[in-house]
Amino acid sequence: MQPGDKVVSSNKLYGGSITQLGKTIKKFGWDCEFVDVDDEEAVRKAVAQPNVKCLWAESLANPGGIVTDIRMLSEITRSANIPLIIDNTMATPFLCRPFEHGADIVVHSTTKFLSGHGNAMGGAVVDSGKFNFLGNEKFPSLSKPEPAYHGLTFAETFGDLAFTIYGHAVGLRDLGPTMAPMNAFLTITGIETLGLRMERHCENAQKIAEFLNNHPKISWVSYATLPGNKYAPLADKYLQGKGGSVFTFGVKGGYEAGIKLVEKVNLFSHLANLGDVRSLILHPASTTHRQLTEEQRNAAGAGDDVIRISIGIESVEDLIADLDNALNAED
Repeated sequence: MQPGDKVVSSNKLYGGSITQLGKTIKKFGWDCEFVDVDDEEAVRKAVAQPNVKCLWAESLANPGGIVTDIRMLSEITRSANIPLIIDNTMATPFLCRPFEHGADIVVHSTTKFLSGHGNAMGGAVVDSGKFNFLGNEKFPSLSKPEPAYHGLTFAETFGDLAFTIYGHAVGLRDLGPTMAPMNAFLTITGIETLGLRMERHCENAQKIAEFLNNHPKISWVSYATLPGNKYAPLADKYLQGKGGSVFTFGVKGGYEAGIKLVEKVNLFSHLANLGDVRSLILHPASTTHRQLTEEQRNAAGAGDDVIRISIGIESVEDLIADLDNALNAED
């Protein structure tokens, strides 16, 4: 990225990502255009701009229930000669492998499902090595001589490892984004049980989504594998027919009812994290997405009535009882 460059991003993102892309990166002279990635023509138009460097989207979008058509986006970015970056935090490699569908770079918040216990901060950037930076004028840091390394050209010298080597040799050296050793240990240990945990996460989440879908105090449930959900075909295509662990639903009564539900649960923990072995609940409009405008919140799926839950691996009967008791609790 150079001053004046732009990222095109899905408007269906974690609130912190929207803030980072919409506000923080402007301090570097960069910009971001948010688009609805369900709208193919809108995406094509946005990435056609000459100063656009990448397209960013989440495979399974936070706060939940939205599945991205990765292959469609990949075809668009190939035509525009820019990389497709997929945040695969919510789906994890257990449900989705974006490289197999045309993504060029995958990122994870390892703090979530990969570590799995809410005890280790971290992130990962994984390069497929498939995007050709050599000779691409849009990426001079990789396609032109690097003064800090005696004029070598990363794309020419390192080939499909160019982006990865540059991330270490320049990014890590100059900016210092490295994980603490203890966090790395906890993350590696957590990954050993990822498959087992994700099976239980998804199984529990499906049952709870079905319960909420039939509850009189719930107006809607956004979970990809519920009957009639428009993202069900994409869940079959990209997520092995599963809906993941994190999803949203609308509680009747709006903003105040959402806050009340969060305050009344006992087994669910009120936390902004997700991907934990413990079940978590959040009212995004008053917490993670509070800094956004009402329009941005609605576009991101975090309106006033929205509750986001991250389903853990506890007894699903206990989790359903906790939600039912909280929904039916008197003031």
